[in-house]
Amino acid sequence: METPPKQIINEEVKWDKTQTIVSKTDLHGTILYANDIFTQACEYSAIELIGEPHNIIRHPDMPKVAFKVLWEALKKGENFHAIVKNLTRTGRYYWVITDFTVDKNEQGEVTGYTGRRKAVPEGVIKKIEPLYKTLLDIEKLKGEKVSELYFEGYLKEEIGKNYNEFVVDLFKEESKKEQYDTPANKDKIKKGLNWFFFGDFL
Repeated sequence: METPPKQIINEEVKWDKTQTIVSKTDLHGTILYANDIFTQACEYSAIELIGEPHNIIRHPDMPKVAFKVLWEALKKGENFHAIVKNLTRTGRYYWVITDFTVDKNEQGEVTGYTGRRKAVPEGVIKKIEPLYKTLLDIEKLKGEKVSELYFEGYLKEEIGKNYNEFVVDLFKEESKKEQYDTPANKDKIKKGLNWFFFGDFL
């Protein structure tokens, strides 16, 4: 497998934003399954993705603390949502909201994780991107621990919610303003995000 491109292109990749990107990983984040829309968005084939760590699509604009919070929640067996900027094979990007669920066997043991991803409204990106840039700048200048402490302080003092709640509420708020602003979708949004990831959206 070739490594992700060193040249980052500030250009969004074209993909079918009405569809749900799905992937499954083992406990260590190794990709076990990728659906067709995932391969379309990230520009890798399924064969290239299988057996690779999920961070093969990690964009350098993403602060590490966002993934740390994610993995801590998953290891506790908690469902989790995140706003993520991903890197494609050609160096382009795509933004998604992700719903992570924990996979278990018949004995109740955790065997891996399933991620479902959808496109997000532009308003979400405009609000989350400056925060991610700040966290990344702190990380580069002062280290990951300082970035983590700032993130905790920001969520507590300015948002009053944990990261998962912040992401879900931000998505709901911006969805109501933009292309998802229809009476039917407003009712669905109020019921939570399961309809969004598991049902037909548009």
